[in-house]
Amino acid sequence: MQCRERLESYLRQQQVAFDVQQHNTAFTAQEVAQSEHIPGKLVAKSVVVWADGQLIMLVLPATSRVEFAGLNEAIGTRMTRLAHEEEFTNAFPDCEVGAMPPFGNLYDIPVYVDKSLTEDETIVFPAGVHTESMSLRYADFARLVEPTIAEFAVPRATAAR
Repeated sequence: MQCRERLESYLRQQQVAFDVQQHNTAFTAQEVAQSEHIPGKLVAKSVVVWADGQLIMLVLPATSRVEFAGLNEAIGTRMTRLAHEEEFTNAFPDCEVGAMPPFGNLYDIPVYVDKSLTEDETIVFPAGVHTESMSLRYADFARLVEPTIAEFAVPRATAAR
C-alpha cells in the first residue's frame, strides 16, 4: 500500500473529510503552496529530527523554520538534531523522501506541532509523493494525531507569506 492509499484509508475509516490535489512536482512545502496558489502558512511541512535518541516529527508552516536553539526546552528534550534522509527513509517505506505527511502516528513516530499551525482552519500537506497533496481541517488532524503542541518555529526571512 502506498502512503496516500494508507492515509486515505485511515481518514475514511475515521470519517474525516479530505481533498486530494494534483500539482507539478514540488520538493518543498513552499513549492506546494506556490503550485496550489495558497498562502505558505497553510502548508504543513514535516521535519524529522532525533530527540534524545528517538526519531520524532516536527510539523510547522512552510513559511517557518525550526528554531533549534530553543527546541529542547520547547519539547522537553536534552539533545536534538536534524535527521539525515538515510536515517529516516526506512521509517516511511511507502513515502517518497521529503514527502511524508504529518501523520507520524501511522508510522509510530511522535508528532510535535508548532503552535502557529493550530491557528488555521485547514492545513495542506504532502500525500507521500512530490506531485500530490491533501487538505483537511486542522481540528480533524489534531483529533487523529494527538500531537504535542509547542513553540519551536520562527518565520523564515525569505519565506513568501
